[in-house]
Amino acid sequence: MKRIYVLDAFHPSGPEWLEGKVELIPFGDPRAKNWHEDADGVMVRMHPLTEDDFARAGRLKAVVKQGVGVNTIDLDAARRHGITVANTPGINSEAVSEMALALALAVTRRVPQFDRMIRAGEPIERPKFLGFALQGKTVGVIGMGNIGVRAARKFQAAFDCRILAYDPYYAPRNGKDPWAQVPHERLDDLDALCSQSDLLTVHVPLTDQTRDMISAKRLALMKPNGIVINVSRGGIVNEADLHDALASGHLFGAGIDVWTEREPPEQSHPLLSLPNVVATPHAGGGTVETQQQSSLKVAQELYSILQGNEPEFRVV
Repeated sequence: MKRIYVLDAFHPSGPEWLEGKVELIPFGDPRAKNWHEDADGVMVRMHPLTEDDFARAGRLKAVVKQGVGVNTIDLDAARRHGITVANTPGINSEAVSEMALALALAVTRRVPQFDRMIRAGEPIERPKFLGFALQGKTVGVIGMGNIGVRAARKFQAAFDCRILAYDPYYAPRNGKDPWAQVPHERLDDLDALCSQSDLLTVHVPLTDQTRDMISAKRLALMKPNGIVINVSRGGIVNEADLHDALASGHLFGAGIDVWTEREPPEQSHPLLSLPNVVATPHAGGGTVETQQQSSLKVAQELYSILQGNEPEFRVV
Protein backbone atom coordinates (compact mmCIF):
# COMPACT_ATOMS: atom_id res chain seq x y z
CA MET A 1 0.00 0.00 0.00
CA LYS A 2 1.32 3.44 -0.94
CA ARG A 3 2.18 5.85 1.85
CA ILE A 4 1.04 9.49 1.60
CA TYR A 5 1.97 12.29 3.97
CA VAL A 6 -0.19 15.41 4.37
CA LEU A 7 2.34 18.18 5.06
CA ASP A 8 -0.11 21.08 5.49
CA ALA A 9 -3.52 21.62 7.02
CA PHE A 10 -6.05 20.58 4.36
CA HIS A 11 -9.83 20.54 4.38
CA PRO A 12 -10.84 17.04 5.58
CA SER A 13 -12.42 16.13 2.22
CA GLY A 14 -9.11 15.07 0.65
CA PRO A 15 -7.61 13.03 3.49
CA GLU A 16 -10.98 11.39 4.15
CA TRP A 17 -11.20 10.30 0.50
CA LEU A 18 -7.77 8.65 0.78
CA GLU A 19 -8.61 6.62 3.88
CA GLY A 20 -8.53 2.90 3.11
CA LYS A 21 -6.89 3.47 -0.28
CA VAL A 22 -3.40 4.30 1.03
CA GLU A 23 -1.50 4.42 4.29
CA LEU A 24 -2.23 8.01 5.25
CA ILE A 25 -0.08 10.06 7.64
CA PRO A 26 -2.24 13.09 8.48
CA PHE A 27 -1.07 16.62 9.12
CA GLY A 28 0.18 17.03 12.67
CA ASP A 29 1.11 13.37 13.12
CA PRO A 30 4.52 13.13 14.88
CA ARG A 31 5.69 10.72 12.17
CA ALA A 32 5.52 13.54 9.63
CA LYS A 33 8.89 14.93 10.72
CA ASN A 34 10.47 11.82 9.17
CA TRP A 35 8.40 11.80 5.99
CA HIS A 36 11.55 11.66 3.86
CA GLU A 37 12.18 8.07 4.97
CA ASP A 38 9.17 6.36 3.44
CA ALA A 39 6.81 8.75 1.61
CA ASP A 40 5.57 7.66 -1.80
CA GLY A 41 3.62 10.91 -2.18
CA VAL A 42 3.00 14.17 -0.36
CA MET A 43 0.15 16.69 -0.35
CA VAL A 44 1.23 20.32 0.13
CA ARG A 45 -0.30 23.78 0.26
CA MET A 46 2.43 26.16 1.47
CA HIS A 47 5.03 23.72 2.86
CA PRO A 48 8.37 24.38 1.10
CA LEU A 49 10.16 21.50 -0.61
CA THR A 50 13.88 21.95 -1.18
CA GLU A 51 16.82 20.22 -2.83
CA ASP A 52 17.65 18.66 0.54
CA ASP A 53 14.11 17.34 0.92
CA PHE A 54 14.17 15.63 -2.47
CA ALA A 55 17.68 14.26 -1.96
CA ARG A 56 16.62 12.63 1.31
CA ALA A 57 13.29 11.30 0.04
CA GLY A 58 14.54 8.26 -1.83
CA ARG A 59 11.12 6.64 -2.12
CA LEU A 60 9.18 9.76 -3.12
CA LYS A 61 7.39 9.51 -6.45
CA ALA A 62 5.02 12.47 -6.55
CA VAL A 63 4.09 15.83 -5.03
CA VAL A 64 0.72 17.47 -5.62
CA LYS A 65 0.35 21.13 -4.72
CA GLN A 66 -2.97 22.78 -3.94
CA GLY A 67 -3.57 25.73 -6.25
CA VAL A 68 -1.51 26.91 -9.18
CA GLY A 69 1.57 28.56 -7.62
CA VAL A 70 4.60 26.29 -7.20
CA ASN A 71 7.24 28.84 -6.17
CA THR A 72 7.64 27.07 -2.80
CA ILE A 73 8.91 23.92 -4.54
CA ASP A 74 12.42 23.51 -5.98
CA LEU A 75 11.28 22.29 -9.38
CA ASP A 76 14.79 21.81 -10.76
CA ALA A 77 15.63 19.57 -7.82
CA ALA A 78 12.43 17.57 -8.31
CA ARG A 79 13.32 17.11 -11.96
CA ARG A 80 16.85 15.93 -11.13
CA HIS A 81 15.51 13.37 -8.68
CA GLY A 82 12.81 12.11 -11.04
CA ILE A 83 9.90 13.26 -8.86
CA THR A 84 6.61 14.22 -10.46
CA VAL A 85 5.17 17.58 -9.40
CA ALA A 86 1.57 18.49 -10.26
CA ASN A 87 -0.71 21.35 -9.28
CA THR A 88 -4.45 21.98 -9.30
CA PRO A 89 -5.17 25.19 -11.22
CA GLY A 90 -8.60 26.68 -11.70
CA ILE A 91 -10.36 25.51 -8.56
CA ASN A 92 -9.64 28.65 -6.55
CA SER A 93 -10.14 31.05 -9.45
CA GLU A 94 -13.55 32.35 -8.42
CA ALA A 95 -12.55 32.84 -4.79
CA VAL A 96 -9.29 34.65 -5.60
CA SER A 97 -10.96 36.89 -8.17
CA GLU A 98 -13.62 37.73 -5.58
CA MET A 99 -10.82 38.75 -3.21
CA ALA A 100 -9.43 41.12 -5.84
CA LEU A 101 -12.81 42.82 -6.04
CA ALA A 102 -13.20 42.84 -2.25
CA LEU A 103 -9.82 44.50 -1.77
CA ALA A 104 -10.56 47.05 -4.49
CA LEU A 105 -13.78 48.08 -2.75
CA ALA A 106 -12.16 48.09 0.67
CA VAL A 107 -9.41 50.42 -0.57
CA THR A 108 -11.50 52.78 -2.68
CA ARG A 109 -14.21 53.19 -0.03
CA ARG A 110 -11.80 53.18 2.96
CA VAL A 111 -13.79 50.41 4.66
CA PRO A 112 -11.09 49.12 7.06
CA GLN A 113 -9.93 52.66 7.84
CA PHE A 114 -13.44 53.75 8.83
CA ASP A 115 -13.88 50.59 10.88
CA ARG A 116 -10.67 51.26 12.83
CA MET A 117 -11.59 54.90 13.44
CA ILE A 118 -15.08 54.08 14.69
CA ARG A 119 -13.80 51.38 17.04
CA ALA A 120 -11.15 53.78 18.40
CA GLY A 121 -13.72 56.52 18.95
CA GLU A 122 -11.91 58.90 16.62
CA PRO A 123 -13.77 61.85 15.09
CA ILE A 124 -14.39 61.46 11.38
CA GLU A 125 -14.64 64.56 9.24
CA ARG A 126 -16.17 62.85 6.27
CA PRO A 127 -15.20 65.47 3.66
CA LYS A 128 -11.56 64.68 4.49
CA PHE A 129 -12.04 60.96 3.93
CA LEU A 130 -13.69 60.73 0.55
CA GLY A 131 -13.20 57.59 -1.47
CA PHE A 132 -13.31 56.87 -5.18
CA ALA A 133 -15.98 55.15 -7.24
CA LEU A 134 -15.01 52.10 -9.28
CA GLN A 135 -17.77 52.81 -11.79
CA GLY A 136 -16.32 53.40 -15.24
CA LYS A 137 -12.69 53.24 -14.14
CA THR A 138 -9.93 51.69 -16.24
CA VAL A 139 -8.70 48.41 -14.75
CA GLY A 140 -5.39 46.93 -15.88
CA VAL A 141 -5.38 43.14 -15.55
CA ILE A 142 -1.87 41.67 -15.49
CA GLY A 143 -2.16 37.97 -16.28
CA MET A 144 -4.91 36.55 -18.48
CA GLY A 145 -5.28 33.10 -16.93
CA ASN A 146 -8.19 31.61 -14.99
CA ILE A 147 -8.11 34.18 -12.20
CA GLY A 148 -7.35 37.18 -14.40
CA VAL A 149 -10.31 36.62 -16.71
CA ARG A 150 -12.68 36.14 -13.80
CA ALA A 151 -11.47 39.30 -12.11
CA ALA A 152 -11.89 41.20 -15.38
CA ARG A 153 -15.41 39.86 -15.80
CA LYS A 154 -16.37 40.95 -12.29
CA PHE A 155 -14.98 44.48 -12.62
CA GLN A 156 -16.63 44.90 -16.01
CA ALA A 157 -20.01 43.46 -15.05
CA ALA A 158 -20.29 45.14 -11.66
CA PHE A 159 -18.85 48.56 -12.45
CA ASP A 160 -18.77 48.84 -16.24
CA CYS A 161 -14.99 49.20 -16.03
CA ARG A 162 -12.84 49.55 -19.10
CA ILE A 163 -10.61 46.47 -19.08
CA LEU A 164 -7.01 46.45 -20.32
CA ALA A 165 -5.21 43.09 -20.28
CA TYR A 166 -1.55 42.12 -20.51
CA ASP A 167 -0.07 38.64 -20.82
CA PRO A 168 2.62 37.83 -23.41
CA TYR A 169 2.13 34.09 -22.86
CA TYR A 170 -1.64 33.82 -23.05
CA ALA A 171 -3.28 31.81 -25.82
CA PRO A 172 -6.73 30.17 -25.88
CA ARG A 173 -6.81 26.46 -25.06
CA ASN A 174 -8.65 23.91 -27.17
CA GLY A 175 -10.14 26.66 -29.30
CA LYS A 176 -11.96 28.18 -26.32
CA ASP A 177 -11.24 31.75 -25.27
CA PRO A 178 -13.05 32.90 -22.10
CA TRP A 179 -11.86 36.43 -22.83
CA ALA A 180 -14.18 36.51 -25.84
CA GLN A 181 -17.03 37.08 -23.38
CA VAL A 182 -15.31 40.02 -21.66
CA PRO A 183 -15.07 43.38 -23.45
CA HIS A 184 -11.38 44.28 -23.20
CA GLU A 185 -8.34 45.62 -24.99
CA ARG A 186 -5.21 43.49 -24.96
CA LEU A 187 -1.96 45.45 -24.76
CA ASP A 188 1.52 44.17 -25.60
CA ASP A 189 3.24 46.92 -23.60
CA LEU A 190 3.06 46.69 -19.81
CA ASP A 191 4.23 50.28 -19.41
CA ALA A 192 1.32 51.44 -21.56
CA LEU A 193 -1.11 49.44 -19.45
CA CYS A 194 0.26 50.94 -16.23
CA SER A 195 0.05 54.48 -17.57
CA GLN A 196 -3.60 54.10 -18.63
CA SER A 197 -4.92 52.24 -15.56
CA ASP A 198 -6.73 53.66 -12.57
CA LEU A 199 -6.38 50.28 -10.89
CA LEU A 200 -3.88 47.46 -11.44
CA THR A 201 -4.80 43.93 -10.43
CA VAL A 202 -2.02 41.33 -10.58
CA HIS A 203 -2.67 37.68 -11.53
CA VAL A 204 0.62 36.10 -12.65
CA PRO A 205 2.85 33.42 -11.05
CA LEU A 206 6.12 34.37 -9.39
CA THR A 207 9.02 33.57 -11.73
CA ASP A 208 12.38 35.09 -12.52
CA GLN A 209 10.61 37.08 -15.24
CA THR A 210 7.82 38.41 -13.02
CA ARG A 211 9.80 39.18 -9.86
CA ASP A 212 9.62 42.96 -9.24
CA MET A 213 7.52 43.31 -12.41
CA ILE A 214 5.74 46.21 -10.72
CA SER A 215 8.44 48.44 -9.25
CA ALA A 216 9.18 52.16 -8.95
CA LYS A 217 9.27 52.87 -12.69
CA ARG A 218 5.86 51.36 -13.44
CA LEU A 219 4.25 52.67 -10.27
CA ALA A 220 5.36 56.16 -11.30
CA LEU A 221 3.66 55.64 -14.67
CA MET A 222 0.28 55.11 -13.03
CA LYS A 223 -2.26 57.90 -12.83
CA PRO A 224 -2.32 59.99 -9.65
CA ASN A 225 -4.55 58.31 -7.06
CA GLY A 226 -4.03 54.93 -8.68
CA ILE A 227 -4.68 51.68 -6.84
CA VAL A 228 -2.69 48.42 -6.81
CA ILE A 229 -4.23 45.04 -5.96
CA ASN A 230 -2.04 41.95 -5.60
CA VAL A 231 -3.66 38.58 -4.95
CA SER A 232 -1.12 36.50 -6.89
CA ARG A 233 2.29 36.11 -5.23
CA GLY A 234 4.53 38.25 -3.08
CA GLY A 235 7.61 39.53 -4.89
CA ILE A 236 5.83 40.52 -8.09
CA VAL A 237 5.08 43.98 -6.71
CA ASN A 238 8.19 45.47 -5.12
CA GLU A 239 7.02 46.23 -1.59
CA ALA A 240 9.56 48.96 -0.83
CA ASP A 241 8.72 50.80 -4.04
CA LEU A 242 5.00 50.40 -3.39
CA HIS A 243 5.47 51.85 0.10
CA ASP A 244 7.21 54.91 -1.34
CA ALA A 245 4.53 55.46 -3.99
CA LEU A 246 1.80 55.26 -1.35
CA ALA A 247 3.58 57.34 1.29
CA SER A 248 4.31 60.08 -1.24
CA GLY A 249 0.62 60.39 -2.09
CA HIS A 250 1.09 59.41 -5.73
CA LEU A 251 -1.08 56.31 -5.25
CA PHE A 252 -4.39 56.36 -3.40
CA GLY A 253 -4.09 52.92 -1.89
CA ALA A 254 -3.27 49.23 -2.22
CA GLY A 255 -4.85 45.91 -1.34
CA ILE A 256 -2.25 43.22 -0.64
CA ASP A 257 -3.07 39.56 0.01
CA VAL A 258 0.38 38.13 -0.74
CA TRP A 259 3.75 39.02 0.77
CA THR A 260 7.39 38.63 -0.16
CA GLU A 261 9.10 37.38 2.99
CA ARG A 262 6.44 36.00 5.30
CA GLU A 263 2.69 35.43 5.24
CA PRO A 264 1.21 37.07 7.17
CA PRO A 265 3.90 39.77 7.35
CA GLU A 266 5.55 40.93 10.56
CA GLN A 267 3.60 43.61 12.38
CA SER A 268 6.58 45.92 11.79
CA HIS A 269 6.32 45.62 7.99
CA PRO A 270 6.54 49.17 6.54
CA LEU A 271 3.39 48.77 4.45
CA LEU A 272 1.35 48.06 7.58
CA SER A 273 2.18 51.53 8.90
CA LEU A 274 0.16 53.12 6.09
CA PRO A 275 -3.59 53.72 6.57
CA ASN A 276 -4.21 53.39 2.83
CA VAL A 277 -3.05 49.76 2.71
CA VAL A 278 -5.57 46.95 3.19
CA ALA A 279 -3.70 43.81 4.23
CA THR A 280 -4.87 40.20 4.23
CA PRO A 281 -2.88 37.00 4.99
CA HIS A 282 -2.86 35.17 1.61
CA ALA A 283 -6.52 34.35 2.11
CA GLY A 284 -7.74 34.74 -1.47
CA GLY A 285 -8.61 31.08 -1.80
CA GLY A 286 -9.92 30.86 1.73
CA THR A 287 -13.55 29.90 1.23
CA VAL A 288 -15.17 26.72 2.52
CA GLU A 289 -16.21 25.74 -1.00
CA THR A 290 -12.77 26.25 -2.53
CA GLN A 291 -10.91 24.42 0.22
CA GLN A 292 -13.28 21.45 0.08
CA GLN A 293 -12.99 21.10 -3.69
CA SER A 294 -9.25 21.68 -3.90
CA SER A 295 -8.38 19.31 -1.04
CA LEU A 296 -10.35 16.55 -2.72
CA LYS A 297 -8.71 17.28 -6.08
CA VAL A 298 -5.20 17.13 -4.59
CA ALA A 299 -5.93 13.79 -2.95
CA GLN A 300 -7.48 12.27 -6.07
CA GLU A 301 -4.69 13.53 -8.31
CA LEU A 302 -1.95 12.20 -6.04
CA TYR A 303 -3.62 8.81 -5.76
CA SER A 304 -4.02 8.64 -9.53
CA ILE A 305 -0.36 9.45 -10.14
CA LEU A 306 0.76 6.80 -7.68
CA GLN A 307 -1.39 4.30 -9.60
CA GLY A 308 0.73 5.04 -12.68
CA ASN A 309 -1.51 7.56 -14.44
CA GLU A 310 -0.35 10.77 -16.10
CA PRO A 311 -1.06 13.94 -14.07
CA GLU A 312 -3.84 16.15 -15.34
CA PHE A 313 -1.70 19.24 -14.66
CA ARG A 314 1.96 18.23 -14.71
CA VAL A 315 4.51 20.85 -13.66
CA VAL A 316 7.55 18.51 -13.62
